[in-house]
Amino acid sequence: MSAVTPTLVSEHACFGGTQSFWKHPSEACGGEMRFSVFTPPQAKHGKVPVLYYLAGLTCTEETFVTKGGAQRVAAELGLMLVAPDTSPRGAGIPGEDTDWDFGTGAGFYLDATQEPWKARYRMGTYITQELPGIIGAHFPARMDREGIFGHSMGGHGALVTALRNPGRYKSVSAFAPIGAPIRSPWGKKAFGGYLGPDEQTWREYDATELLKAGRRAPALLVDQGTKDKFLPDQLHPHFLKEACEAAGQPLTLRMQEGYDHGYYFVSTFMEDHLRHHGTALNAG
Repeated sequence: MSAVTPTLVSEHACFGGTQSFWKHPSEACGGEMRFSVFTPPQAKHGKVPVLYYLAGLTCTEETFVTKGGAQRVAAELGLMLVAPDTSPRGAGIPGEDTDWDFGTGAGFYLDATQEPWKARYRMGTYITQELPGIIGAHFPARMDREGIFGHSMGGHGALVTALRNPGRYKSVSAFAPIGAPIRSPWGKKAFGGYLGPDEQTWREYDATELLKAGRRAPALLVDQGTKDKFLPDQLHPHFLKEACEAAGQPLTLRMQEGYDHGYYFVSTFMEDHLRHHGTALNAG
């Protein structure tokens, strides 16, 4: 997949580096896609590790960089932060804007196989091939030093992407991920629509099931708020924990007392996650 030249939308000085927003025509998603990049000050002197952040339902490429509070520590650690949008937009597919948890803003970081979604909703290919190709070609990124993390739907995306691409990502973490989407109403709705009725195909995008099938990732850090309203029905961290324990997959699962699902929670523990990634990405 050839790397197109992205167009700069806006750029802002930030903690000695730059926070920029970009758009480009996407081969994977068949239309315009957008992403944001925080380039740390160390990039003035050489290439730096790159850390991808996958946002949750209804979010955009702006959500993380405006609410996550990540740039200060990323600047200290010399980490480039890359955040894609959460889906194609304006695809012209009937029903894409009907529900907040399916279609626009809800791409689930997979490649759809069902009509009418399969031509445009290819976020799996986008985040693993097309976007990294653009970053490697046009930004001062060390593409041999990639990490990935995310929140909610994006936490699911980060875990699954790392498990499906063994050896690629040096670090992985998640905030309140959908840990077992085949058991979650969100996951069932998305997988049924994008992947079809064969639930066996759903397992390829479920972190718990991938662990059961023998896939492994670097040591996982997962934070989950105890007052998250989605915890009982949607997120299921206990299934993820059980699968990690059975598989011997290193996991640090921290249940954070009193925290909910939003960015007050995410921003509170952002520094811990960035240092988790920085340790791995800056090693050697």
